[in-house]
Amino acid sequence: MNRKLSINSIAAVLAAILCASALQAQSPTPSPALLVLNKADNSLAIIDPATQKVVARIPTGEGPHEVAASSDGKLAVVTNYGARDPGHSLSVVDLAAQKEIHRVDLGALGRPHGILFADNQFYFTAELNKLIARYDPATNKLDWLLGVGQNRTHMLVRTKYLNEFFTSNVDSGTVTAIEKSSDPSGWKETNIPVGKAVEGIDILPDDKEVWAANAGDGTVSIIETATSKVIRTVDVRTKHSNRLRFTPDGKLALISDPATGELVIVDTAARAISKMLDVGQGPGGILIVPDGSRAYVALAGDNAVAVIDLHRLEVSGKIPTGQGPDGLAWAVRP
Repeated sequence: MNRKLSINSIAAVLAAILCASALQAQSPTPSPALLVLNKADNSLAIIDPATQKVVARIPTGEGPHEVAASSDGKLAVVTNYGARDPGHSLSVVDLAAQKEIHRVDLGALGRPHGILFADNQFYFTAELNKLIARYDPATNKLDWLLGVGQNRTHMLVRTKYLNEFFTSNVDSGTVTAIEKSSDPSGWKETNIPVGKAVEGIDILPDDKEVWAANAGDGTVSIIETATSKVIRTVDVRTKHSNRLRFTPDGKLALISDPATGELVIVDTAARAISKMLDVGQGPGGILIVPDGSRAYVALAGDNAVAVIDLHRLEVSGKIPTGQGPDGLAWAVRP
């Protein structure tokens, strides 16, 4: 009996030591931090860009697609797109504590996708409902909805003056310009025909143009924001454009093509391809760091993120992240 008690006591002590070691081994969230959504294992990875190591993996809802971080670097909100996630949802993540603190049930809103943070709130698209919604983390509530009326309202960008949105609407082949107005709804909407199956979208740093990547025909539609009209269509030779992002100086546009494994780099002034860079299998989400020195590209087929040196326009490394990485965000504490 004494021997049995002794063995049990030793086992308990060893378990306590292992638990304490695990807690001590947990690395704090760095600033800046690279946030990576892993769709296939339903998690958010927090990566230290200095060491290129994952410091935490946080469970989310099913099929997380896109993520945005608050301007103070404290919160991240994830759009959970998966069909089996009850009601579809948002995961609200405390980045310092490295845990999900709220699972926001979206009720009738389905397939949340594109998301951005502005004026202390998170704006996101709901594809099934053809609308934009707003989540207020201070109240933990949805407090605003705006119908777009286009099929598969997918990605979302907003001008820096916070008075105009643009959405890409995949199945309608349109971009919707949404600006504040004196209309009864408070908003004026203009549907702009672009190319087939438009997905990736971004706005130049000077807010003068929106570029929309058309997955169905390998082109980019360039929209003048002042007139909400397409002023140029550029053949970028993609087989399936997925995401489009501008460098902070507006000189380059990066377009991921999961069908070819390439990152298409476009000179925005010349409206011409500078380079078609082989980055890996299934490139999707793109993030460019604020100083414009490098970009990160999610590689769903490689379970990694490619690091792109934007001075040399070359792949400088790859970071293992989890299963099926996609949406990316940058979190910085002031």
